[in-house]
Amino acid sequence: MYKIPAKLNRTEETIKRSRFITSVTHAATEKDAKTFISKIKNEFPDAAHHCWAYVAGPPGDTARVGMSDDGEPHGTAGRPMLTVILHSEIGEIVAVVTRYFGGTKLGKGGLARAYSGSVKNTLAGLTVKDKRDVLSLTVSLDYSNIAAAKQVIRSFHSEVIEENYGAHVSYKIKLAKDDENRFIHAITDLTGGDIEIIK
Repeated sequence: MYKIPAKLNRTEETIKRSRFITSVTHAATEKDAKTFISKIKNEFPDAAHHCWAYVAGPPGDTARVGMSDDGEPHGTAGRPMLTVILHSEIGEIVAVVTRYFGGTKLGKGGLARAYSGSVKNTLAGLTVKDKRDVLSLTVSLDYSNIAAAKQVIRSFHSEVIEENYGAHVSYKIKLAKDDENRFIHAITDLTGGDIEIIK
């Protein structure tokens, strides 16, 4: 289990007359990250630069990462942004910093500080949620046990993704992997063992 962004967060600051607009959101895959980057470019088409970085995996995982300086001097934007993300303990994340140039050059060090600082500020206000490994289970039971089964399903914050009513009732549910054994024990207990569980 690890933290991922729950929703988009955006901050804006002006450094030596240049506007830095930072947008950070969830990206489960590299495709998600690239789609978001394109969306920001379309939202601010007249900006000088759209620098970006993403980690499309667990926190600190470098298997699916990407970054771009988008015309800024090499190493002054994408790399500092990626470094902040990799050390944030947040996974599946993409950050885009949109810059409107204000006429004053910041120098390489100033740029690196501006881009990494913009991402740090945005992460500070980011709403996160837990990413849990989930699995699917199907429980088949007698009609007399519906109330008990629904009570257990609710108590584990499981999601019913399919319901079938035939000779028996069956529910296909999504469940956090960590809860599997406790869930099976609880539902077997409440239904007096009169249940079939299919993985």
